[in-house]
Amino acid sequence: MYKVFVNEKKLLLSKHPEELEKKLGYENYTTLEIALDLLENTSVQELNVYGENLDEIWQEFQKLFRIIEAAGGLVNNPEGKILFIRRLGKWDLPKGKMEKGESREESAVREIEEETGLSDVELVQFINTTYHIYVERNGEKILKCTHWFEMNFDGEDTSKPQIEEGITEVAWKTTSEIENEVFPSTFKNIKLIVKEFWDSKK
Repeated sequence: MYKVFVNEKKLLLSKHPEELEKKLGYENYTTLEIALDLLENTSVQELNVYGENLDEIWQEFQKLFRIIEAAGGLVNNPEGKILFIRRLGKWDLPKGKMEKGESREESAVREIEEETGLSDVELVQFINTTYHIYVERNGEKILKCTHWFEMNFDGEDTSKPQIEEGITEVAWKTTSEIENEVFPSTFKNIKLIVKEFWDSKK
C-alpha cells in the first residue's frame, strides 16, 4: 500500500478497495491521471486507486513524475523529546534532497546536521518512506520520496536554524507539545511518520 499526498489530500494505492471518500478500480495509467485530476481540481479530499497488481500500478504511477529522493529523521534526546524545525510558518522534520553517491543513511545524517546545527547524531534505524507531489514553477510534476530514520542525540545542544534554507527555529518538543502545537501547523506526511514512530514504540 502506498500513501501519496497531493496538495495535502490523500491518494491511496492498494491491492483491495479501502473505505475512502472515492474509489477507482485500476484499468491503466489513465485511471491514475483521472485520480490526480480529481484531487487537484475538485473538492475530493481522499481517493483510493486499487488493483491486484500493486507493483504495476506503482510503476505506472511513478512514470507520471520526475522523482526526487530525500532523507531525514526523527531525532530523540534522552528526555524523550523530538527535534523539529520551523520553515515558512510550518513545523517540519529536518530533511533534504539526497546528493549523488550518498546512501539514504548518509543523506539523513548530513541533512539533520546541516539544518539543525547538531553534530554527532546517531542513526538508529529506518522508519518508513513518505510520498508527496508538487509542481515546479516550470510546470513539471515532482514525486518526492522521503526516507525517514530514527535518530538519537545525547551531546551538547548546539542547535541553531539554517537561516539560508528558510529555517527560522529549531526546537525540541514533548509529546503533548507535538500534539497541541506541531500537529495543527504541519504537513500530513509529517503527522503520519511521527504517529508511525510512536506506534512502533508502544
